[in-house]
Amino acid sequence: MDRVPVLEEPLKKVLGGNTAKVMADHLGLHTVGDLLHHYPRRYAERGELTRLADLPLDEHVTVVAQVADARVLKFNAGRGQRLEVTITDGSGRLQLVFFGKGIHKPRSQLVPGTRGMFAGKVTVFNHKRQLAHPEFKTLGSDSGADTVEAFANQLLPLYPACKQMESWQIQQAVDTVLGPSGTEDAVLADLVDPLPEALREGRGLATLPEALRKIHRPRTKGDIAAAKDRLKWDEAFVLQVALARRRRADAQLPAAPRRPVEDGLLTAFDARLPFTLTDGQRRVSEQIFADLATEHPMHRLLQGEVGSGKTMVALRAMLGVVDAGGQAAMLAPTEVLAQQHHRSITEMMGALAEGGMLGGAERGTKVVLLTGSMGAAARRQALLDLVTGEAGIVIGTHALIEDKVRFHDLGLVVVDEQHRFGVEQRDALRSKGKQPPHLLVMTATPIPRTVAMTVFGDLETSVLDQLPAGRSPIASHVVPAKDKPHFLARAWERVREEVAGGHQAYVVCPRIGDEEDETKAARQKKSGEAGEKGDEGDDAEKRPALAVLDVAEQLGTGPLGDLRVEVLHGRMQPEAKDEVMRRFAAGAVDVLVATTVIEVGVNVPNATAMVIMDADRFGVSQLHQLRGRVGRGSAPGLCLLVTEMPEASPARTRLGAVAATLDGFELSRIDLEQRREGDVLGQAQSGARSSLRVLAVIDDEEVIAAAREEATAIVAADPELTGYPELRIALAALLDEEREEFLDKG
Repeated sequence: MDRVPVLEEPLKKVLGGNTAKVMADHLGLHTVGDLLHHYPRRYAERGELTRLADLPLDEHVTVVAQVADARVLKFNAGRGQRLEVTITDGSGRLQLVFFGKGIHKPRSQLVPGTRGMFAGKVTVFNHKRQLAHPEFKTLGSDSGADTVEAFANQLLPLYPACKQMESWQIQQAVDTVLGPSGTEDAVLADLVDPLPEALREGRGLATLPEALRKIHRPRTKGDIAAAKDRLKWDEAFVLQVALARRRRADAQLPAAPRRPVEDGLLTAFDARLPFTLTDGQRRVSEQIFADLATEHPMHRLLQGEVGSGKTMVALRAMLGVVDAGGQAAMLAPTEVLAQQHHRSITEMMGALAEGGMLGGAERGTKVVLLTGSMGAAARRQALLDLVTGEAGIVIGTHALIEDKVRFHDLGLVVVDEQHRFGVEQRDALRSKGKQPPHLLVMTATPIPRTVAMTVFGDLETSVLDQLPAGRSPIASHVVPAKDKPHFLARAWERVREEVAGGHQAYVVCPRIGDEEDETKAARQKKSGEAGEKGDEGDDAEKRPALAVLDVAEQLGTGPLGDLRVEVLHGRMQPEAKDEVMRRFAAGAVDVLVATTVIEVGVNVPNATAMVIMDADRFGVSQLHQLRGRVGRGSAPGLCLLVTEMPEASPARTRLGAVAATLDGFELSRIDLEQRREGDVLGQAQSGARSSLRVLAVIDDEEVIAAAREEATAIVAADPELTGYPELRIALAALLDEEREEFLDKG
């Protein structure tokens, strides 16, 4: 197309520079398309007024109400004036206050009986709630029949807004773009409609111009429903087409089949296992070995509860690849976890992990560790073992990705806790094979089916939902430290009781507490940033989060004074971290005060208690991961979630949900519902804005599943989409280069 499509027009050209700058800076809206896809959050009906009685203090709000009273008062010996306007909606009253020169416009417009939209921050003055200098827009008076007719039953869109750009200002911008009522379809006529006509008609969906008109200018609630139905399909379908093309492209790539040999390394390993695999581990292993035997690269996501035995499944897959003459690499997010994996894998393999060494098993292989902090000599030896093929298995951090690292024949890449890695890191490791290696992605963060279909739509999914025999239940409780300080005292008593019984405990804090960390906390406080993964804006986050170094000192000189308390955090030297973990694993440390460095993979069966300080600062999935570090042996686990948040706060509700269930899938659903659709593609991973605005990945499972089916069928019949030029254009617009790259490498 020669001229710029209407959706790609820059807002600056249509709305002017000032408005466009505010929209870009504060709402991330740059083009007409961005604005038209910035949908109303909800709709206010004339007569259906927002309840003033329930307004939250200190929050920026928009209300629809009627002026009951307006008067000008003098102060400062008559030299100053203020306008006080009382508005009501039947449920309560609210005062609006304007001062000085700012009273002229509201004084003339806000006369009793006037209806309007008012926005500002709710504060209290003289025991009355008020909005000082609110933004407002009148909706007309009820006195004239024409006005009543014009506004009767009108649905007023209320947009996601910000302090710098109110909801009605966004509505005015949308009106400017769409033109006078009744002319919208003419303005939107050249929109590219991504849905194939047969699909749209077959499912009874509105056209795209019709959907955009109805979402922004609905006449009835039916209009809103029809618009949302259509727009959900756009989002789900275009994304699923991109993923279906990715799956198809992957299926075309060549890969070396990796079949375990009879009576090889895998057989020898299975023979020395002191336990039997769970049914789930057997089932998932069969799926993986079937994939590894094909001439196209495996792309499989293995998700399972904390402690469900994913590492065992991954190790058996790696051993099968070594049997077939290839090498396997496991990428771990932290040095602590890489060292832990290396230690546990070599222990499980015994002499099988010492191939080529004195005392090593005949069918063994070498298992090497590669991290950024290794000494030069050890690093040189590890690199040599990889390039010669002497080492069949390597476990490492991002150090594996460096250019110097060469493999003899890389056959399998296992990525542990995939959400911790950027796309480029995973792709760099995959590119080290002579042919594309097989890929196994593992996560202990349970993912609802709908999210798996959107975020991991190009991966086949295996689920381990069964815990190995011998794992103990974990009791979880919320400890309201501010409301009931004696509960916190009791928490430390419980830790002492566990230690007295021969066990160990973790205490987890959100930050480290050294000078650099304090500076960061001060910067966050100054800029109003929220704390780690908690409820943005919660009052408790106005104080810095509790820190490892401070808490360890307080416990060591206070309630746990006679216990062996040590610290572990990310800024310690790798040797020091490893030494602390070794001592803790050996039982030489009673209580480990740590950051979330212990979140994944750390396995100390004797640790039975965990106290998470400022638990409201962590997300649901993170709390679930942390809790999974206890109860790993035969003794029951205990997890205490300490918070200062008030009982009615969303943070307390979230902690209550975590305490109430050990079902990670249920918790991931709660987490997703609280965050809503957010950016399900993962803003941190793709760097792009969310493509999902109407689609709710929790509620719209049927739409996502149907869209996946339709997309798969279309791509199978026409892989290049030559018969769907509009869909190709929509894909290019939705999947900008960055997002395309993300899907490409995911």
